Amino acid sequence: MATIPILEDARTTAAARGRILVIDDESEIRESLETLLEMEGYTVELAGNAAEGERALNSRAYDLVLLDMMMPDRSGLDVLSDFRQRDRDTPVFLVTAYASVESAVRALKLGANDFVSKPWNNDKLLIEIQRVIDSQRLASENRLLKRVLKQRYNFPSIIGKSDRMLRMLDLVEQVAPSRSTILITGETGTGKELVAKAIHYSSPRADAPFITVNCASIPTELLESTMFGHLKGAFTSASQTKKGSFEVANKGTIFLDEIGTIGQEIQAKLLRVIQEREFTPLGSTDTVKVDVRILAATNSDLRELVKEGKFREDLYYRLNVINIPLPALRERKEDIPALIEFFFDKFCQDNGRFLDSRNKAQLRFAPEAMQVLMEHNWAGNVRELENIVERAVVLASDMIVPVDVFPDYLLQASGIRLRRDNGPLPADASLFEIVADYERRVIIERLEQCGWSQTEAAENLRVPLSTLNQKIKRLSIEIKKQR
Repeated sequence: MATIPILEDARTTAAARGRILVIDDESEIRESLETLLEMEGYTVELAGNAAEGERALNSRAYDLVLLDMMMPDRSGLDVLSDFRQRDRDTPVFLVTAYASVESAVRALKLGANDFVSKPWNNDKLLIEIQRVIDSQRLASENRLLKRVLKQRYNFPSIIGKSDRMLRMLDLVEQVAPSRSTILITGETGTGKELVAKAIHYSSPRADAPFITVNCASIPTELLESTMFGHLKGAFTSASQTKKGSFEVANKGTIFLDEIGTIGQEIQAKLLRVIQEREFTPLGSTDTVKVDVRILAATNSDLRELVKEGKFREDLYYRLNVINIPLPALRERKEDIPALIEFFFDKFCQDNGRFLDSRNKAQLRFAPEAMQVLMEHNWAGNVRELENIVERAVVLASDMIVPVDVFPDYLLQASGIRLRRDNGPLPADASLFEIVADYERRVIIERLEQCGWSQTEAAENLRVPLSTLNQKIKRLSIEIKKQR
């Protein structure tokens, strides 16, 4: 009885070390590998031909496969080719007594991780097996960790790893399943609507409507009708009965953006909806019951508006059950590189430019351009950064994006002045201005030498014509007629 736990521990240890499948038609080879690997603590399974091996591969997962290259019923290369169609990750070592450069190259092209020649060196084989299994497990753990982090933090289009963003996303994760009313606060461009959508789509209401009402963009006389609906003839232009946003959002979520702009009369009706979950459409005497979760957002200080008598205090407290404050971009600059990468991918895909085989953007900002972005104040927050990156994608002529693609306001805010003429540099010229001025003079000189032929000048300077044309445009070089 006492031996049972010991046997179970041994099996558990072997499984933890790794499970290896040996596919070989020679019994001596199978037994030799089985003895060697089990002595090292691996769990070993054996297959005497290709058919048995394929059945084993279809029935369970392995940490590594040792596959004979020459078997009577089917070659190991064919088995490998079929296996890689459905499994690209499990390490496979091809074993052969007839090694050749051609067969080794073909095996590696088909997805083999290594090529083992008979007879092999036991110590070297064991070292390589352990290295590959450890590497594969680490890669698998990293993929799992990334999926967990994405599920936890990367709600759709919300990018951020700074402490403030992670705390905010933790809060979103906590409140999403509840029915509570939430007030999202933050400057313009910080992503308040994205957070509202993250809350909705992470909640039990995810399959129901998410309706946005931008309170600031709708005229006051139309806002009540937009929110609560109206009957035909309720006012002059009411030619037909129309449901309001609250009724359309029933069972789902309504997002009231810029809530601080609504007038006192609508504030009173909104308070009733929050308290009673009912409202009366314009022109009607009947109430409509709704089950709607309310999310509101503002870039104003509602407490100040309450003090000024512009916003109802009771409504403020009804809306501010849970407050989610969004940090300004200047307060989380460590997130800028990740945001830039996200926007590069987005706009390169939209424009079909600078994409690699995985459909990922290859564009990168030059170091001096990146420094400008990291030092900028970002009054427009993430939305402003998004516009800057989109402009860069459209104007880029090379995979390294220079600082001169930035709009003038951004360069001026950073103390950078682009040269627009051939006059002397100012005494306080920055390094960028000096380099840009030198580049401008070199291009003009080569153009003059080539009779203002841009094609010839590009060849002379050893740059693509598109790159030269882009530089000519950015540096405001006036092209003269060719001689």
